[in-house]
Amino acid sequence: MKNGFLFLLFACFCSISLGQIHEVGISFGGTNYVGDIGKTSYINPNRPGGAIFYKFNTNPKMALRATFSHLPIIGDDANASTSFRKDRKNGKMSFLNTINELAVGLEYNFYEFDISSDDKTWTPYLLLELVGFNYQNVKSHTASGEIIYGRKTSYAIPFGIGYKSKLYSTLAFAIETKFRYTFEDDLDFVSNKTPLVNVEGTGNDWYMFTGFSLIYTFGRPPCFSKGF
Repeated sequence: MKNGFLFLLFACFCSISLGQIHEVGISFGGTNYVGDIGKTSYINPNRPGGAIFYKFNTNPKMALRATFSHLPIIGDDANASTSFRKDRKNGKMSFLNTINELAVGLEYNFYEFDISSDDKTWTPYLLLELVGFNYQNVKSHTASGEIIYGRKTSYAIPFGIGYKSKLYSTLAFAIETKFRYTFEDDLDFVSNKTPLVNVEGTGNDWYMFTGFSLIYTFGRPPCFSKGF
């Protein structure tokens, strides 16, 4: 009876620990933005960006995740798809900015993901996160039209989708796209409050990242070490 109880306790511990895997990784890919300057395509990577992340898998279908991203964004009316932006009276406009982002949240797998198994080595997934970001902004304009720049921290409504799969041994890879709707309208240094500038619409800015990740997994308990 005692031996049976100990075996059951051991099996339960291993089952609970199944998802307790640590993952670290690096992402590289492309960024783009949608705002008052340039193109309005939501998936159109045109500037290299990257990220580092850590994940703790609470079970085979869910992970807690923290990510730091460095995301340059660019826009140019020369590449715009609307005649308004190409022909606006104050001339074609362009900008370059950099976003530093910290995101924490959940990664939810559609299927169970267990890199040590033979049949649970791939899955699409959703990202549900909280995002804070810092970027260069316009603090004010002088009477002569000179721009005084500063830095600002804000937050965004984020969501993302991806696909991940085992690569080899303890290595996996992922492909994902993340969308950020911000509560700011000046990532491009332009808004409807900017003097002497014609803007198209009054919506807030978006930024996106599409990339490839390389993931290293570690921390599997001994009872699930097979397959590493």
